[in-house]
Amino acid sequence: MDWPVSQGTEEEDSLLHPPSGVADPDYNEDARPERAPHGQHVSWTSAYMLMMSRMVGAGVFATPGVVARTAGSPDMALLVWAIGAGIAACQVVIALEFGCMLPRSGGDKVYLEYVYRRPRWLMSTIIAVRAVVMMTTANNSIIFGEYLMHALSSNSSDAARRSAALFLLTGSAVLHGLFLRPGIYVQNALGWCKIATLLFMIVIAVGTVLIRSSPPPSPPADPTVVAGGVWEGSSWEWETVSLALFKVQYAYAGIENANNVLDEVVNPVRMLKCVMPLAILSVCLLYTLLNMAFFLVMPLQEIQDSGEMAAAAFFDRLFGVQAGGILISILIAISVAGNVMVGIFSVSRLNQEIARQGFLPRCFASSKPWNAPLGGVMVNFVPSALLILFLPSRDIYSFVLSAEGYTRQLVDISLAAGLLWLRRARPHMARPFRAWIPLIWFRLALCVAMVAAPFVPASGTGDGRAPWAEHGIYALVGLAIIATATLYWFVWAKLLPYLWGHRLEEREGMFTDGTSYKEIVRVSGRCDVTE
Repeated sequence: MDWPVSQGTEEEDSLLHPPSGVADPDYNEDARPERAPHGQHVSWTSAYMLMMSRMVGAGVFATPGVVARTAGSPDMALLVWAIGAGIAACQVVIALEFGCMLPRSGGDKVYLEYVYRRPRWLMSTIIAVRAVVMMTTANNSIIFGEYLMHALSSNSSDAARRSAALFLLTGSAVLHGLFLRPGIYVQNALGWCKIATLLFMIVIAVGTVLIRSSPPPSPPADPTVVAGGVWEGSSWEWETVSLALFKVQYAYAGIENANNVLDEVVNPVRMLKCVMPLAILSVCLLYTLLNMAFFLVMPLQEIQDSGEMAAAAFFDRLFGVQAGGILISILIAISVAGNVMVGIFSVSRLNQEIARQGFLPRCFASSKPWNAPLGGVMVNFVPSALLILFLPSRDIYSFVLSAEGYTRQLVDISLAAGLLWLRRARPHMARPFRAWIPLIWFRLALCVAMVAAPFVPASGTGDGRAPWAEHGIYALVGLAIIATATLYWFVWAKLLPYLWGHRLEEREGMFTDGTSYKEIVRVSGRCDVTE
C-alpha cells in the first residue's frame, strides 16, 4: 500500500513559484520544478524503496566481519556503525537542502550546474563523461551472477556467471525501458525482500538465543561479551578507526538516489523532508540490529576470521554448511538484483537530463514510443554489458568501482563547497530545508581527507590489499577521467570556436511527447577563448 500523499501548501508553492511581477534577485528559472512527460508514477513508498534498495546491498552482508576485524571488539564495531550513520546524516542534510531548493530530476547534475555556471558547460561535460563512463551497473550484475550460480552449483563456469549477469541486466533494462509501472513494482518488491531478509536474520538470531535450553557445544558469543568486557581489544588508533569508517560509509551510500527522479514524484519537497530522514533512520536501525545478531550467534573471533563472508558463516552456524550456503547465496542475489534495478532506474533519468541539455544525442532524452526512458536506459545498458562481456576478472570490477567511488568524493566536495557558497551569495533564496552549517563543514573536511587518503603511505604492510589499492592507482584513474573530460570541454567549447571563428549557443526545442530539450549550435561570431 502506498503512503497517502497530500497536496502542497500555498506557502510551499510560493517558495517554488514566486508570483509574477515580484522581483527576487535570488530566484532563477533553473530552480523551477518540472513534471515528467510520462507522469508522476513514483509514489512516496517507491521513493523510500529507491533509497533503501540503493543502500541495502551485498555490502551489508560482507562489511560487518571486516569492520569487526578492524575495530577489535563488539562495542567498538557497533560504535563505528553508529558514527558511520552520523556521517551519512551529513550527506543527507546536504542532499535535502539542494533537493528542496531545486526539486527537479537529475540530482547532483542539477545542483552542480546551478552552482558552477562558469566556465560555461564545464561542469556539464564532466558530469556527462562520469555518468556514461563510470556509473555502470556491471559490478553489481556480476556479483548477482556469482551468487546465483553459487546457489545453483558450486562448480559453475565463468561463462555461466556472466550469462546470469547479462540476464539480470537485460531484464532490468527491458522492464524500465519499456514497462514503466511494472518495473517500479518489481523493484519495490525486491526492496521489501531485502528488508525482510535483514529482519529474518535479526529475528532468527534473537530466537536462537532465547530458545536455547542448554549451552551449545560452541559458545554463542565471545567470552568477553559474557564477562562484560565488550571493549576489550578495541583499536582506538585514528588510522584504524578511519579505515573502518570508510568501509561503513559504503554501506550507507545511495541515500540521495530519489533526488534523481523528483520530476516523477508528487510534492517532491515534502517527500524529501519526510522520506529521506526515515530512510536513513531505518537503515541505521537495521544495520545496528544485524551486527548485534552476528555477535549473538557467533564468537567474535569467528566473525573476525570470516571477514567478507560473515553472513555466510552466520547461516552456516544456524542451518548447516550446505543449506546455509545456498540460502545466503540466494538472499544476496535477490538483494543485489534490487540494487541493479534501482541503479538503472535512477541513472536512466540522469542520462535523460544529460541528453536534454545536448551532451548526448537528443533522441536519448525522449520517452517515446512506450512512455518510458528507453534512451536513458540504453546509455547505461550498453557500457555495462560490454564490461560484463569483456573485462577479464572480478578484480577489475572492484577497481572500476573504487575509481567511481573516488570521483564520487570529488563530487561531494563540490556539493558541500557549493552549498556554503550559495548561503553567502544568495542568502534570500527559498530554502524549505536548511542544513546546519557545522555538518556541511564536517562533510567537506571528511571528503577532503578521503580524497587525500590514497596518496598517504600506509604505516603497515601486508594488509592484503590489491596492488592498485596500495599505490592509489584507482585514484589516479579517477583524476585522469576528470582531467580528460576537462580537456575535451576546452577543445570543443573554447579552442575550436576560437580557431574557427564561431561561438556556441543553446537553443530550446520540444519533442512531441512534451519533453523539452536544448541543443548546442554553432553561430557566426568569434568566441573569446578566455571567457
